[in-house]
Amino acid sequence: MKNILTVFVSVILVGVMVGCQSVGTVASNEKGNHNLKMSITVSESSTWYLGAEHFSKEVAEKTDGRIKIKLYANEQLSAGDPAKGVEMLLKGSTDLSYHSPIIYSVFEKRLGVITAPFLFKNLDEADEKMHGEGGEALKEILSENGIEPLGFGESGFRQVTNNVRPIRNPEDIEDLKVRIPGIKMYMDLWRELDADPTAMAFSEVFTGLQQGTIDGQENPIDVIKSSKLEEVQKYISIWNYSYDPLILGMNKEKFDSIHPDDQKIIKIAAENANKYQIKISREKEKQQMRELKASGMEFVYPTDDEIEVFRKASEKIYDNYESEWGSDLLDTFRK
Repeated sequence: MKNILTVFVSVILVGVMVGCQSVGTVASNEKGNHNLKMSITVSESSTWYLGAEHFSKEVAEKTDGRIKIKLYANEQLSAGDPAKGVEMLLKGSTDLSYHSPIIYSVFEKRLGVITAPFLFKNLDEADEKMHGEGGEALKEILSENGIEPLGFGESGFRQVTNNVRPIRNPEDIEDLKVRIPGIKMYMDLWRELDADPTAMAFSEVFTGLQQGTIDGQENPIDVIKSSKLEEVQKYISIWNYSYDPLILGMNKEKFDSIHPDDQKIIKIAAENANKYQIKISREKEKQQMRELKASGMEFVYPTDDEIEVFRKASEKIYDNYESEWGSDLLDTFRK
């Protein structure tokens, strides 16, 4: 009888504990105060940061200050390492971030598809895919990986600079020592173009160009100008070889813990912030290109036919990476 009573009491206690846990879950889903941390890879003067600031202010305003988002520029929370920054978001050590899919592809190879070489000719083509089926497919992949996708900002098309010669065709790239992101796909691409690529840390690029350790590098216009590379680079080719959007992501577990009404506020604020960031980014790029020209950089604009030669020279990358990206996903962006 004593043993039966013990079991009965234990069952009651377990029930009470489960009941308490359920109540706790409900309580965490009530409107409340949240202090969130958001990481941005680049500096406070960047359009990335300005977009994040727009987002943070709108969320605070619409929630009467209940939800505060503190911004951390220059990967302060990850000791300057963007890959660590994405890892922290995935683990919930940070709550939100603006990161490039180039960095996400370290953890989820399928996300590398959006930066595939010569995927888009111009921003109109990129916009069509990112605002349509392609963007939705990327969001699904992010959700599968524990990230609540809050839309896309923009870093822009990546252009190439160098000190040796104007680049108009693959022959012009041969044997050039070019600094690239430390991602295998980029390394394979530049080797396919017969360049001599290196994955030098970006903090060392200016000195490397200045001393001739490397001949060139590739980045969006904003990075080129904000890093003052016009002081150590002569030629720039506007060839739009790799499109680099931004992912505004939130740790999904954290997002799901917030009241549905506040979730809606966050989503709307994110949409507004992304639109704002893209707008000012494109405006800033036009101004920066004028400033780079005024500084003496020689701008090279390969023709459509010349770009097509680069595109064909890059086809092997698609053959080699289709299995990683997924043929259906790749077709979504190429059709």
